[in-house]
Amino acid sequence: MLYFNCDYTEGCHPNILRRLEETNLMQTVGYGEDEICASARQKIKAACGREDVDVHFLVGGTQANATVIASLLRPHQGALCPATGHINVHETGAVEATGHKVLPLPASPDGKITAGAVERAVLAQKNDGAFEHIVQPKLVYLSQPTENGGLYSLAELRDIRAVCEKYGLFLFVDGARLGYALAAPKNDVTLADLCDLTDVFYIGGTKVGALFGEAVVFANRAAGEDFRYHIKQRGGMLAKGRLLGIQFDELFTDGLYTAIAKKAVTQALAIAETCKAAGFPLLAESPTNQQFPILPDAALERLAEKYVYSYWARVDGTHSAVRLCTSWATTDENAAALCADLRALGEAFAEPR
Repeated sequence: MLYFNCDYTEGCHPNILRRLEETNLMQTVGYGEDEICASARQKIKAACGREDVDVHFLVGGTQANATVIASLLRPHQGALCPATGHINVHETGAVEATGHKVLPLPASPDGKITAGAVERAVLAQKNDGAFEHIVQPKLVYLSQPTENGGLYSLAELRDIRAVCEKYGLFLFVDGARLGYALAAPKNDVTLADLCDLTDVFYIGGTKVGALFGEAVVFANRAAGEDFRYHIKQRGGMLAKGRLLGIQFDELFTDGLYTAIAKKAVTQALAIAETCKAAGFPLLAESPTNQQFPILPDAALERLAEKYVYSYWARVDGTHSAVRLCTSWATTDENAAALCADLRALGEAFAEPR
């Protein structure tokens, strides 16, 4: 079987595996205070063009999301996010388990929310006569790219940031797949822009070449004060912290992070064009490594004989949307094989829509 259902089925980039082996018996201080973590932090700061940010390493995305949000919010406050946002639909209530409500907003087909939607939600609570009985929106959570493959433009992020500043909200960007956003041809948002526009974001490693790990970047250092206490309290402080540092130190050497992501995006866009040419429309346009074609159920049954994909949504009585993901480790041979099989399915099943 060929796996196109997610972007973390493989292990890690060979450079990381080699470095882990080379440093296996190395003795360092623990808890991320070693020299390798220091080097990784410095490389991330250089990539961001900011020396005044704080960088923390956590093991996974759910852990990062829950820990960051819990550290920023008071007990009566909640997080605004797209209805399709990861913290709302795919983290088993992790944020709610910290005592903070997730406040979903209607999302576009590609998974985005607007500055106007954020402002309306804030004013609805603020202007309600019973406002103190309603959870107070205090943080906006976005994913870049979104769970549906959408990208926020620089203009969209600036508009959302302006609303956050107007009403005193934190802006937090989930970057679990950030490498694929940075590598997308249509992207105009840089790491430096994220530092300028957010209070905190994270650079995903788990899905972009690492065995595991996310690098949380606090651009608003005041907001990140005492964050290590929160990491420890929530079980996120890895004793062998250098294992995280090694991975990000390698990913941010010689542009490796964006280079491996760019390859995956190129493959995914070729798959998207193949789907459209074969007569399979896309649920939403995605310029990233995730693609969401709509196929007849009978064609999906045939596809499942050789490929593993993620079911995404029922479109009508006989058609469903699925998610196909490439990753940093997807081979050109496997991507080409999928395209060939999609073309064959198009000849057998596609119909005008």
